[in-house]
Amino acid sequence: MLTNKVAIVTGSTSGIGRGIAVRLASLGARVVVHGRDEAGARHTLAAIAEARGEGDWHRADLADAAACAGLVAFAVQRFGGLDILVNNAALTTRGDIEHAPLEVIDSIFAVNLRAPLLLIQVAIPHMRARGGGSVVNIGSVNAYIGEPKLCPYSVSKGGLMTLTRNTAAALNRDRIRVNQINVGWTLTEGEHKVKLLEGKGDNWLAEAAATRPWGRLLSPDDVANAVEYFATDKSALVTGAVMDLEQYPVGAPPNW
Repeated sequence: MLTNKVAIVTGSTSGIGRGIAVRLASLGARVVVHGRDEAGARHTLAAIAEARGEGDWHRADLADAAACAGLVAFAVQRFGGLDILVNNAALTTRGDIEHAPLEVIDSIFAVNLRAPLLLIQVAIPHMRARGGGSVVNIGSVNAYIGEPKLCPYSVSKGGLMTLTRNTAAALNRDRIRVNQINVGWTLTEGEHKVKLLEGKGDNWLAEAAATRPWGRLLSPDDVANAVEYFATDKSALVTGAVMDLEQYPVGAPPNW
């Protein structure tokens, strides 16, 4: 389905990004795994190999504009081009409107919003040269309002929706599609660590699952299903779409 396609998945050394990278590789894509955790990258590459896929790892700090360009250049040099860009990497540092330090605001905006913009910008000529491509931005249901403790993060994801629709309109004549998935509460290694740090206790997952209509949180595999749709010809004529991937309509949580 994605044979001979080249994909970059940012933030793919763990969690949602790892699930996406492995899925794309299993469909035949050659995948650039991105992140700064070497051990995590090896884990992802091992999972790709187990899925009989092909991948390589590139370390890059997406807060550095030059590193964004370097990530795309690595994919082109290593695999000969670029067809799919999944902007998944994101900082989730807590902070409300009164107390979020400037350095937290700047770092979140740099990684969560500026980096996707720069990566798309650099990817355009390479996708155009191959007759088109697909960009999938991983957003969050927090983009609409967000928890007060996630103010900068929520704002960055709201901006990502505008970036998605703006670039989709600008690039459709090049057959470069840009879509977004606003992900709901997902169980990852990182989420587990955060909940323990917040003092939720070892039983937090059971308590959280009891609030969900289907009795569990989303998984990275659920997100990978949606990315597969947007990255392949299953969505060949779809661009500028924002999919809310959650177990209830945003703004109408389940009544438990």
